[in-house]
Amino acid sequence: MSSQKNDKMEAIVSLAKRRGFIYQGSEVYGGLSGTWDYGPLGVTLKRNIMNLWWNMFVEQRDDMYGVDAAILMNQKVWKASGHVDTFVDPLCEDTVNKRRFRTDHILKDHGVNPEGMTMEQMDAVIVEKGIKSPDGNPLSASRTFNMMFKTHVGPVDDDASISYLRPETAQGIFTNFKNVVDSFYPDLPFGLAQQGKAFRNEISPRDFVFRSREFEQMEIEYFIHPDNWEAEFEKWMNLCKEWFAALGLPADSVHELEVPAEDRAHYSKRTVDFEFDYPIGREEMMGLAYRTDFDLGNIQRDAKKSMEYQIKGTNEKFVPHVIEPSFGVERALMAVLAAAYREDEQNGETRTYLALPTHLAPVKYAVSPLLKNKPELVAKAREVYDALKKKHGNVMWDDNGNIGKRYRRQDEIGTPYCVVIDFETIEGDGTVTVRDRDTTEQKRISVEELVR
Repeated sequence: MSSQKNDKMEAIVSLAKRRGFIYQGSEVYGGLSGTWDYGPLGVTLKRNIMNLWWNMFVEQRDDMYGVDAAILMNQKVWKASGHVDTFVDPLCEDTVNKRRFRTDHILKDHGVNPEGMTMEQMDAVIVEKGIKSPDGNPLSASRTFNMMFKTHVGPVDDDASISYLRPETAQGIFTNFKNVVDSFYPDLPFGLAQQGKAFRNEISPRDFVFRSREFEQMEIEYFIHPDNWEAEFEKWMNLCKEWFAALGLPADSVHELEVPAEDRAHYSKRTVDFEFDYPIGREEMMGLAYRTDFDLGNIQRDAKKSMEYQIKGTNEKFVPHVIEPSFGVERALMAVLAAAYREDEQNGETRTYLALPTHLAPVKYAVSPLLKNKPELVAKAREVYDALKKKHGNVMWDDNGNIGKRYRRQDEIGTPYCVVIDFETIEGDGTVTVRDRDTTEQKRISVEELVR
């Protein structure tokens, strides 16, 4: 990673903590690697992203149904899906201090692309190039490591009570496919959508919220006739691009990667990864996969229950195939922060601000009295604040420090507009000063027009 990108990443992490977006998990006790807590502004930004997704892909469509499956599931789910046997990463160890690392990450950090390599080939490259651990010590040969968090359900700790914290939300959708068909019998094609927590015991979580052990997913399983998969796949390609635009991501920062057969997941016949130019480098933001009938076929085989769908008014029955767009909430949020982060110069000083799209900004307006020791200004400002709060919800009262400091603080928060009530408001024409975050331009607007 270049020094410039490093600096930008550090600046975003610093701003996120300073302004109450994201904190290290359990920080007061020294932290817990791979976990993050969302502060007041972060949880609102995250919720705005998730609400935008739900509105765009569920509420505004007639062919989509929402579900919310349990995090703990019968262990047979994960055996049938292949996660017990194949959900693994290559792990190597510092032979001196026993610190553990993902082998593919070690190679990436040394400028080697591990895509398509077997574990043995990765080990051979490490030996050939004399690559050491980050602490400068020799590395062990690699072994596989299953990333699922294992737990036990109930009072008896035995093999029959094993369950896992779900590593993805998709299986909760597949296990409810027949339930939704029986309840609603939707026309094909149709989709089931879910948002929720997923857990992966990452060997070496890193890069802020990009790779963590607890995260949230927004996933859709779109059930289709197998003959139409290519056309449906292209439709979802375009819908994904509409999503990136709705997040305010520059089109030239998003890239499509056609994943070759040898690198695709075992269930996929075609996968396109959408990558984003993060400060940490170009990395996957979301994936679009054609999963065929792999998952429903597994359920039909292992649970001995038919997953066939019958086309209404016909005798045609088949197990539907699936297009899966899988969105990571934290990766979307990190892309939004990276795209919005700006620095410019105002009055000879560097100004930092977040140019967040207005519909995503955790605070839409900040309302201030010009002077907080003037009761008449405070009273009028409260009146304006209450009116805006009633209409927009995410409105902040800010009377801390002088007006310049308030502007700087709101710029870092990403607040699109600052509203200042001054003497002209109460003694003149009743207008207020509205300052634009991105341009810093100020104009006077009547209170009626502002809250209309």
